[in-house]
Amino acid sequence: MPHVQEPKLIAGNANQPLAQAIARRMSMHRGKKMGLVDARVERFNDGEIFVEVFENVRGEDMYIIQPTSNPANDNLMELLIMCDALRRSSAARITAVIPYFGYARQDRRTKARTPISSKLVANMLVSAGVERVLTMDLHAAQIQGFFDIPVDNLYASPIFALDIANQFRGRTDELMIVSPDVGGVARARELAKRLNAPLSIVDKRREKPGEIAEMTVIGSVEGKIALIVDDMCDTAGTLCKAAEVLLENGAKEVHSYITHGVMSGPAVERVTNSVMKSLVITDTIAPTKAILDAPNIRVVPTAPIFAQAILNIWNGTSVSSLFEQDTLGPIYDGMYAAE
Repeated sequence: MPHVQEPKLIAGNANQPLAQAIARRMSMHRGKKMGLVDARVERFNDGEIFVEVFENVRGEDMYIIQPTSNPANDNLMELLIMCDALRRSSAARITAVIPYFGYARQDRRTKARTPISSKLVANMLVSAGVERVLTMDLHAAQIQGFFDIPVDNLYASPIFALDIANQFRGRTDELMIVSPDVGGVARARELAKRLNAPLSIVDKRREKPGEIAEMTVIGSVEGKIALIVDDMCDTAGTLCKAAEVLLENGAKEVHSYITHGVMSGPAVERVTNSVMKSLVITDTIAPTKAILDAPNIRVVPTAPIFAQAILNIWNGTSVSSLFEQDTLGPIYDGMYAAE
């Protein structure tokens, strides 16, 4: 009998809970149990990474689930070595599912004699044998052009739109979507369009790197519920300062919707003690215990959209259909009512 190619999932150590959640969702969608391929990803005493796959993957359609979050270098090397192991084991196709694409902030040369590290990472992935990349909310959309292979960039905005419509039911006319800087206007505008809400911008000026000299709100937020939208939150310093400025300019409440909760250093403490009523992040980066315990931080799942995207790639149907709330609402199983 001819072999029927099935999608197979394998995961590194970066975000095992998300990988397992994706497998459960795919099991539910397909009506048959799907688990992660049995493998071990270990380190020698000197830190070298070793990968061994215990199942036959010859001729299989493989999906490696591995965000390149902190520690970025270790998780990136895990991804590359897993890919090499699968390629040398005769996998038919290897797709890297990278919920959070590390090094994305280094997408251009801002000064002389600096690297474009995201291009280097793209080259490394292709050289290792990756044939397709599935990710979410790239820091800059042009990073897709760094690859000579297909890149599917999912968006968190339709998930956020469902969450906002649910959380602020009956108050949507009071909402104001806010971009925390000029560079994020396109992302904020996309969410504002989905919610039919107005858009505002916080313009920040720096006297020197890492220090904000002044913040100015462009647009009136008087009497509005301000929702700050961005792709990542690192140390949360700028985010918390923007929330204070919005309240000073007359906003009733400030909430934030951030795709990737990097949450380095004092970020959780800053958010917990800030004037923000809530910070909503996704689980593209595995949340720490401190994040889960924080009273004003909430995590929304991305497993449903990634599971459906993997199935769509596998069976050759549209991935862009997942950008629409009408498609996404049913996938989220009544967690949010489709508006």
